[in-house]
Amino acid sequence: MLDKIGAAESRYEEIGNLLTDPGVLNDNQRYRDLMKEYKTLTPIVEKYREYAAAQAALQEAKDLLDESGLDRDLQEMAREQLEESRERMETCAGELKILLLPRDPNDEKNVIVEIRGGAGGEEAALFVAVLYRMYTLYGERRGWKSERMGANETELGGFKEISFSIDGDGAYSRLKYESGVHRVQRVPETESQGRIHTSTVTVAVLPEAEEVELEIDPKDLQIDTYRSSGAGGQHVNKTSSAIRITHLPTGTVVECQDERSQYKNKEKAMRVLRSRLYEAKLRRQTDQIAAQRRLQVGTGDRSERIRTYNYPQGRVTDHRIGLTLYKLDAVLGGDLDELTDALITYDQAQKLSAAQDAPA
Repeated sequence: MLDKIGAAESRYEEIGNLLTDPGVLNDNQRYRDLMKEYKTLTPIVEKYREYAAAQAALQEAKDLLDESGLDRDLQEMAREQLEESRERMETCAGELKILLLPRDPNDEKNVIVEIRGGAGGEEAALFVAVLYRMYTLYGERRGWKSERMGANETELGGFKEISFSIDGDGAYSRLKYESGVHRVQRVPETESQGRIHTSTVTVAVLPEAEEVELEIDPKDLQIDTYRSSGAGGQHVNKTSSAIRITHLPTGTVVECQDERSQYKNKEKAMRVLRSRLYEAKLRRQTDQIAAQRRLQVGTGDRSERIRTYNYPQGRVTDHRIGLTLYKLDAVLGGDLDELTDALITYDQAQKLSAAQDAPA
């Protein structure tokens, strides 16, 4: 561990010097890359320096206790400092182990979220709208920006499916745990006899890929235009501004009709397509290390039931970690941090356990 920390501190100081170099300051891409690396290394270096300070205080306390003729009050103060420093070192060492775990290279990326109704018909479509609101409100709490990419609305105000982007620091690191099947248990508005129905909704969280990360050959694309359609009648059937893009090698189809401008619809559709293809590429890579994937709480398996929202009991249960919260309204209002923090802690514990079990 000390070797890794030493290398991290050396690189941290090197980057700090580079960031003052006029040649770097004039190279926007290199400056952004270095700042991103610097930001990643900062918590490791700061925690190590906190550990080193506690270690120095521990040694100081030991030296005092070794002195002869030390009065009782000073001895007591030295013992307290010794114990506090030892505890602080243990805490810092544990936190450093977590900070040094291999990072998901996509954690700092923006995301594209796709939500689709599953079992339950119109009731599922209405819950798609509920989850869309939940994620956008969560983004607002964290200072993130969201933008709707495309949607298939229903007459009752729900969505058969909706896709939207969320831009902000660490968006993927916190939202990646949302991929999977979300189940809702409630009395539908259309139910006259008060019976509880169970519906499902599928969520996919895709790290948004930049053009330099995934090159798409224009010859592999079939681009069709058509007239917008959907509930509400807004801008419907007036111009052929809606876009459908088919990636011929994979058969992936993306549609967008949210904007009046055909150009803007094409731009949004390409962002979604790029992210879907990037995720598929990541999934193929991950499948090659299936043993490791089984240890991770956030597998992104969209067929896996991950959470239940029970309206009559005001309950939210995450099945992956067995966590139940009786704060349904708060969660649906965007208060996701307690769930997310618990999932991150569990994921880190699993990775730490795997790292300790791995052969040296």
